[in-house]
Amino acid sequence: MAFLRSVAPPDAGPLVNGDRVYLRVPQMGDYPAWAELRAQSREFLTPWEPAWTSSELTRASFRRRLKYYSRDLKEDLGYAFFLFHSESDVLLGGLTLSNVRRGVTQACTLGYWVGAPYASQGYMTSAVRAVIPFVFDTLRLHRLEASCLPNNEASIRLLERTGFMREGLARRYLKINGRWQDHVTFALLEDDTRR
Repeated sequence: MAFLRSVAPPDAGPLVNGDRVYLRVPQMGDYPAWAELRAQSREFLTPWEPAWTSSELTRASFRRRLKYYSRDLKEDLGYAFFLFHSESDVLLGGLTLSNVRRGVTQACTLGYWVGAPYASQGYMTSAVRAVIPFVFDTLRLHRLEASCLPNNEASIRLLERTGFMREGLARRYLKINGRWQDHVTFALLEDDTRR
């Protein structure tokens, strides 16, 4: 079972542990491993992601990304994590909880990516399973949403395997790889995890 604990320094953000993996807030020192993994995985990732800019992998772009993540964390709008192997501390991918909505909604959106060398090895399944208690028990949200392209069979299997229920089709929902594309929508409710 995943749990949350502080990391040094205390303001660095949450740490979530899972089976063979842990999730922690990205740091500037992660840049070389992140840039290398993303570059190595570009062909694998681009069909599923927004179009990459020409400066996508630069240090300056990474620094801006960290500032955005830090602001979202401080304002309880989003939680960005990098995914690491528990024993080797190798960067495997990333996971985000974005668009945190409070009030009557109490929900957020799950996003994730895994580097090509680590795909289909169960790491992201472990990461999603680990973050679910963080969403419901720590953030005290009611609903965790996710979506993926209808032809992304690996993502569909991952979401179903981790308890998400298919809810429908969102037409031209996100601009992926330069085009507005339909997405299959999924959700997991806090009640679903108690069954």
